[in-house]
Amino acid sequence: MMRKFLAARPLLAMLLLVLLASPLARAQELLADVQVSAQNVTITDPSLVTQMQNDIRNLLNTQAFSNLTYQPGERIRLKMIIGITAIPQPGTYVCTMRLISTRPVYGTGYETNLISIVDRGFNFNYSQQNPLSYSANSFTSNLASLLGFYANLVIGLDRDSFARLGGTPYYEQARTVVNYTANQTQTNEPDEGWRGGGSRERHWLLDNITDPQLEAFRTGLYGYYRQGMDIFIEKPEDARASVMLALTGVQKAALTRPGTLFVRAFFDAKADEITNIFRTSSDAQLKQQLVSMLTEVDPTNSAKYQTLLR
Repeated sequence: MMRKFLAARPLLAMLLLVLLASPLARAQELLADVQVSAQNVTITDPSLVTQMQNDIRNLLNTQAFSNLTYQPGERIRLKMIIGITAIPQPGTYVCTMRLISTRPVYGTGYETNLISIVDRGFNFNYSQQNPLSYSANSFTSNLASLLGFYANLVIGLDRDSFARLGGTPYYEQARTVVNYTANQTQTNEPDEGWRGGGSRERHWLLDNITDPQLEAFRTGLYGYYRQGMDIFIEKPEDARASVMLALTGVQKAALTRPGTLFVRAFFDAKADEITNIFRTSSDAQLKQQLVSMLTEVDPTNSAKYQTLLR
């Protein structure tokens, strides 16, 4: 039926093909679940929170943040949990935000966390009457900049897990967002998280992930996921060897720059998973080496790693 329709109407067929080839028809990169909580504040109109949540979700799920082509089943899953902690004046929201993004493991139904991070200065102005829009190269609103920054960060980490240093273009775009937002004078939305003075600010996050001295962390991501987790079902021993080498890279980054937030976030998300990867290994020496290394760089989770020696 469709073939007959297209044959009978060549102009419509051509228009349809153009539409299907256009960026608008391309599946977007992200598949986001957004939750906005107002439990700690008083909001007289509950529909405001619902619309805010929907606007944020729609921007993340419909905005193209790159030139990559993602099929629907390939989109990066992420969860963004926003808690409103104060409303200093009508339309201004002081929030915390937790971001968790996941990555499927090849050949399995398992999804592994790529990042779990908290932004305690996720502050913005919002109005139900003003549409939320994002621009890659210019400021539209602080909320749009926050979403664009974290979207590019998530895409960058995802690409790093599939190709060595594959996330570089997306970190560069995130830095563009930092720069134009930190210097914007269009609105009265002061946000110190863009200015790079503190250890958890967004400028500092990018400085860490792109620092050549910490490159071993990013190459470690590729080794951990693509050369390790993705082949675990078929070649578990080879996968463990790749994960061990990747963790050596993460260790190098941790020792080079103690207290690096991405390293801390990596182990917070991965301690249980790493333990499970090596639990069934019959190589006692490998387990001992792993536990010694991880106890040094991740003492917080040392009790979990020690179970590998029992």
